[in-house]
Formats: sequence, C-alpha cells, structure tokens
Amino acid sequence: MFKATYASASKFRYITQALAKITDEAPFYATQEMFEARILSPDKTTMIILKIPSIAFEEYEVEGEESFTLPTSDLNKIVRRATRNDLLVFEYEKEKGLLRIGFRNKKTGVERSFYIEARSGALETIEELKLDLSVTARFLADDYKQIIRDLKLAGEEAIFHYKDAKLYILSRTQQREYRGEFVEGNPLSYLSSTVDEAKSAYSVGLLEATLKPIQSTKHVTLYFDTDKPAKIEFEIAGGGYMIYWIVPRVE
Repeated sequence: MFKATYASASKFRYITQALAKITDEAPFYATQEMFEARILSPDKTTMIILKIPSIAFEEYEVEGEESFTLPTSDLNKIVRRATRNDLLVFEYEKEKGLLRIGFRNKKTGVERSFYIEARSGALETIEELKLDLSVTARFLADDYKQIIRDLKLAGEEAIFHYKDAKLYILSRTQQREYRGEFVEGNPLSYLSSTVDEAKSAYSVGLLEATLKPIQSTKHVTLYFDTDKPAKIEFEIAGGGYMIYWIVPRVE
C-alpha cells in the first residue's frame, strides 16, 4: 500500500514533464523516508534522479517499501490537468495494477480521479553516479534558463571552462558565437573549485532538456570537471530535488 498527498499538483507537473522528456517508462520507489525515481534515457546520455522526502508530503503512507513502473506520457498528460488550487494524491492499488491520480481542490473540496497502469515486479536497478566533480556553480533559476537559451542560438555544443576563479561558457559555429563570463556575485550566488582549471563540453540539446523542471525551483547548481559527466541539481520548492547527469562530449 502506498498513498501520498502533495501540496501543489500544478508544480508537480514540471517534474512529470522532465521525466516524459527522456523516457517512456519510469520506475518509482516509495520507502518510509523517500519517494524517488531513477531514470536512464534509452541512449544513455542522460540520467535523472528524483528524490522527495516523505516529510515534504502533506500525507504519506507506505507499508514497508513499494515500487512500480509508470508510463510517463500518460502520467504527464494527467498531471497537466491540475489547477493551481489542487492537491495531488497518489494511491497505488497493487492488486489492480493501477495508480490513482487524484486532484483535490483546496477551496471547494471537489476531487477528480484518474487511473493509469502501474506495473509491479522486479524493476531494473539504476544506480546513481558517484563522482567527485571539482567545480561547483550556483545560479538563480532565471539566469540559468537565460544562459541555456542563449547557447541554443549559438551552436550545438557548450564548453564550460573554469579558470582564475571565473566560469566561462562558450558556444560557437562558423556563423555565430556565444561567450559568457561569470563570477561569484555576478551573477553566480556561489562558485568554487578544488582545481586551478577544468574544462568540458556538453550537448546544448541535453542542457536544454534540463529546463523542464525550472519552474519548480529558485536555484540551479551545476557541478562539472574535465571530460566528466555534468551534474545539474534543482531544489524543488517544498522539499526534495531533481538531479540531471549528462554525458560530456569528448573529442
């Protein structure tokens, strides 16, 4: 048995949009401490880790541990029906192989319910990457969004380069070029590194996909290192976080 009530259904849709962007099915895990999903894109270029602590829910009940796989497109289509006054209710009916998705209006008390297939059984275990990344840069969400959109105008590859206590972001083609220089306080709220210099390139398309949950957060933290996967972390308003891991482009 698993049942949980989330305070803002309309904000949760940014999470389901992100999941539907990279995979057709997503495995979810519910424990006493955490509701989470770990997803690897079919081409293995992107991993998403979603973790929402049980205390972030208004109601949260689970017997032992539960796990199930959901079709992300159907999940996203339903959650997009939420209004800003709706609570979001998840109720896993294991015997029927269904997940009830309910919207309960906080003002009127009116509740709507939808059901989607929830497949149980052994789920493929996807382990989160354990990497030490030298550079940490923290952005306001709006600044991060603007940077990614600027990169899209310039080219297909983004180069992140840390040197002399500055973060340089570059993208270029034969016709266009984007250059950004960022330091702590302008506009980064935090910048640090354990090395003197680090440089790595990433697909702008993969970076653009990380904008899906941007409306659910105020800050975005980027971690990277030379020729290693980048880690992009979104703090979810109300508790929890979503992490993207994206592979580097290595010549």
